This record gives sequence, structure tokens and C-alpha cells, in this order.
Amino acid sequence: MSSQLNVDTIVDKAGSGGTNVKVANTSTYVSDGGNVTQNTVQALCKAWYDVQGSGTPSINDSLNGSSITDHGTGDFTLTRTNPMNNLTYGVAGLSDFNGDDSRAVVVTSSQHNTNRTTTVMRHAVQDVAAVGFDPAHFSAVFFGDLA
Repeated sequence: MSSQLNVDTIVDKAGSGGTNVKVANTSTYVSDGGNVTQNTVQALCKAWYDVQGSGTPSINDSLNGSSITDHGTGDFTLTRTNPMNNLTYGVAGLSDFNGDDSRAVVVTSSQHNTNRTTTVMRHAVQDVAAVGFDPAHFSAVFFGDLA
């Protein structure tokens, strides 16, 4: 026999709010249609960055992001605070586009013999002619398991 719990708010046993409530790595959720379940923790984004890429690069906002290193035009390394579990994580990035930025795109790379690790990923930002470019804004997201 299954049961159902309907609540508006979940709080920890001290009653201080939901900040100390933990979800196990084996927790699943059911799809909207009710036919598919998926691991809740594995489905979450583990890190994201919103970066000011031109001038002096800086992180505008992030989750699990600690720093950015500028290696030259269009060449950045993003470092995460908490490492990924292994190298089989997914990453994607994009850059804003306007008529002045030559369609800059973010390309994750292992250029300069710098392969990705569980804590860092080097990014090459290039225009359509594959020329390094410092965009006013770019972002990156990381999916996978945390260590």
C-alpha cells in the first residue's frame, strides 16, 4: 500500500527552515506524465557561471564557481569550488551576440595542452573565423556527479 504526503513547506526537525533538509542521491522524481522517473540529484546542474569576458574578466554570478583565469584574448579557465566526481561530466557554454561581436561562441577546449580536470575547464571563445575573442558576456553550465 502506498501513501501520499501533501505539505506546503518542509522544514528540518529544529523548525528553522528548509536549508538543512537533505535529499539522498538515490531520490527520484516522477515525470509530469507519470511514466518516467529520474534521479533527482543527478539531474541537477552542478555548476554554472555568468562571466564578464571583456576588459578585466570577472564572475558576475555563479553556483559552485570559485575563480576565472584570463590567459589572453578569448582564453579563460573556470575553476569550480567543489570538484566533479570524474571526467565524464557535461559542459556547455554560450556567448551573447550583437552586431559588434562577430558571433562569438564559447568552445570548451583542451587547447594549450590543458585538459579538463574535475575542478577546472579551459574555454576558448572564438568568432566564426576561429579567432580568439573577449565577449562582453558569456556563460557556462556543468552537469554530472559531484565528488
